[in-house]
Amino acid sequence: MGMDKGYRRERKQDYFYRRAKELKLRSRAAFKLRQLDDRYNLLRRGDVVVDLGAAPGGWLQVARERVGNEGFVLGVDLQQIAKLPHANVKTLVADITDPSTPELIRGNLPRLADVVLSDASPKISGVWSVDHSRSIELARTALTISGNVLVQGGKLLIKVFQGELFQEFVGEVKEKFGFIKISKPPASRKSSAEAYVVAKEFRRP
Repeated sequence: MGMDKGYRRERKQDYFYRRAKELKLRSRAAFKLRQLDDRYNLLRRGDVVVDLGAAPGGWLQVARERVGNEGFVLGVDLQQIAKLPHANVKTLVADITDPSTPELIRGNLPRLADVVLSDASPKISGVWSVDHSRSIELARTALTISGNVLVQGGKLLIKVFQGELFQEFVGEVKEKFGFIKISKPPASRKSSAEAYVVAKEFRRP
């Protein structure tokens, strides 16, 4: 029974991988954003979106699909992201943990952002406590950047590894946003400790 369940789960994961290839999406993670957006209505036509930790660009593709020609999407990553064939998608090579990065992002936006996305992951060390605390550090960075670049009432979606610091981080998000949900989309691997913090109704200080 256990083997059968594991096999079915593996096939499902392969399904997202295969579908990503078929649809020319740059990563299977694209399905996570699609599923979260379908559920929580994060992205609307005409929105300005910032995607942190955007390489290889799967989330950029989905964000562009949802905001249409009227919107604007900015991807930020330490790695160069291969160009997308849309004039309203721009990418920056930058370290999101660098204190000067929020200003750099603002300077590359047509106006304040409606949505900040972060699917950023730390380099996995294999030591759970280390990986969890690094993930929280990146999530806090995304939260700080959102405070600099979001419009009043804006939205935030952040991937976080669950662990002992998780609830404390969720509390920090609650201080800045009126609506919070924790979600794990079907495209997330069941064995993964990742969860997504969905936040809306940003209160500009």
